[in-house]
Amino acid sequence: MSGAEAERERSYVIGQAVFPARPLQPALYLVATPIGNLADVTVRALETLAAADILACEDTRVTRTLLARYGISRRATAYHEHNAAQAGPKLTEAVMAGKSVALVSDAGTPLVSDPGYRLVESVIEAGGAVVPIPGPSALLAALTVSGLPSDTFLFAGFLPSKGGQRTTRLEELRAVPATLVFYESPRRLAEALAAMADVLGDRPAAVCRELTKTFEQVRRGTLAVLAEAYAAEDAPKGEVVVCVGPPPARRDAEDDVDALLLSLGKEMGASKAAAEAARMTGGRKADLYRRLMELKGDGR
Repeated sequence: MSGAEAERERSYVIGQAVFPARPLQPALYLVATPIGNLADVTVRALETLAAADILACEDTRVTRTLLARYGISRRATAYHEHNAAQAGPKLTEAVMAGKSVALVSDAGTPLVSDPGYRLVESVIEAGGAVVPIPGPSALLAALTVSGLPSDTFLFAGFLPSKGGQRTTRLEELRAVPATLVFYESPRRLAEALAAMADVLGDRPAAVCRELTKTFEQVRRGTLAVLAEAYAAEDAPKGEVVVCVGPPPARRDAEDDVDALLLSLGKEMGASKAAAEAARMTGGRKADLYRRLMELKGDGR
């Protein structure tokens, strides 16, 4: 490679201006890339992508689009779930041999729902440095526009695709006092929302789709309303993030809920009373029905 070619390879372009990329210290660099709009990339990310000795990415075709947009002429090597066991040790060896390795995912921040943590773990265990290059994240973008509490939240990743396993996972999350954030397949969206409504209660939620892209959409409502809406439509397209509000704050005492159940139980059947109480309190119908039966058994 000639000196001029090497110089071009270690540079990036913004508009009509060409910027040289400064050399990097040996380390694994975790580079966040846009989740849709290519203009969301940071200058530091561009410089890191241009300067790194090795560029490892989840899908080389996706990353190539970003590189072309900013005039970065680089060869990329694949690092993904299916080759992590083989590619990971080689990348770790490169860092320990004094190379700089930049890691990117398909979109957003590496390690969020991808196998990058294994590589990070390997580099740390070998004594190498790991450097974050922060930027876009679908998780945080969705949380901020959801209209739900963001002071405490839990990222729960993808729910299991099988119904029984999904229910079990949601049961584990039901009492978490935080906004829950999920990634979900568009094909399973209506089914997943219905399961959330059944297990978590009919909480406020937001479905965020194609964030930062041309057809960006945020739909807000209760889980049951959203489940019904998506069940009546063709499956949506694109990336989907679901945010679910935290459990309703308990009023001073369970006696308030008990009183509501008993009052409703006088006006309608036990199953219908439990369903109505679930709608009013955000509780789970099965739990409220069980409690109503207990109350009636107590002779109250």
